[in-house]
Amino acid sequence: MSHTTRKKRSLLARVRRLKGQMEAIERALEAEAECAEILNQVASVRGAISGLTAELIEDHLREHVLEATEDAARAKGAAELMNVVRTYLK
Repeated sequence: MSHTTRKKRSLLARVRRLKGQMEAIERALEAEAECAEILNQVASVRGAISGLTAELIEDHLREHVLEATEDAARAKGAAELMNVVRTYLK
């Protein structure tokens, strides 16, 4: 069982909160809210996405690299993680 499957409920809750935050930004833009308010909302979303990303990376590292029982599985998990980190840091 994958770590995302075991944590599915909490991960989906985080994604739904992010969705709500994005919808709040949309509503603020539609309502022509002050730019500082919108920027604060965007910063909050960025923080929430970073937190979700960190959790997923940590779980991936634990399950697919540190706890992998085969060298091939460990190498694959490490390669996947490196690709994600490269993409994330662009």
